[in-house]
Amino acid sequence: MRVRVRNSFSEWVSVLSGVPQGSVLGPLLFLLFVNDLPDWIRNNIRMFADDTKIWCVVKQVEDNLLLQKDLDSMAEWSEEWLLRFNPEKCKVMRIGHNIKTQYYMKDNGINRRLMETDEERDLGIFITSDLKPSLQCVKAANKAMSVLGMVRRNFKRLDVEGFRIIYKGYIRPHLEYCIQAWSPFLVKDKLVAENVQRRATKLVRGLKNFSYEERLQIWV
Repeated sequence: MRVRVRNSFSEWVSVLSGVPQGSVLGPLLFLLFVNDLPDWIRNNIRMFADDTKIWCVVKQVEDNLLLQKDLDSMAEWSEEWLLRFNPEKCKVMRIGHNIKTQYYMKDNGINRRLMETDEERDLGIFITSDLKPSLQCVKAANKAMSVLGMVRRNFKRLDVEGFRIIYKGYIRPHLEYCIQAWSPFLVKDKLVAENVQRRATKLVRGLKNFSYEERLQIWV
């Protein structure tokens, strides 16, 4: 491989193993490298780049044995292909049941118990064991509020057109990212996101003294 910057090239370097990060073919080569992992798994599996999830329905304690076998198979695959999983970053989440189960993953011949969690961030969305979107709503609103605070500090006077561009480009995307997936349905969760827009419209010059409904009509 070599590096190209416009019409200049570095010297060729032989790649003896692994997938070089930052290379043009890196993502494709990595996908080819891990492409056979689902063939080792009996339960459901989903993969996105280097993020892997497996799951199964657990109705009784014995059902967890199938999931444990998949974890053992994954560990065997990682040993064979020299791409080891990090047990400290692997977590277990129970959804819809309280059956006490424990799962382990082999690491250098040692069985390490996987940590249990009630919430986890997955591709930018916070998933909880009750599958309610409340945590995601709060996190998204907090992020949007922080950006709104930055706008307030750096823009002393904003007209309707200028604010519309800033809001749609830098604030609203935090509230809409993958909203089809977390889809807030509780009134309290909707209000969390709505309060961001309620406060944001007050930044527009001349609209602060109008009601929220009037500000929306003018702003939209």
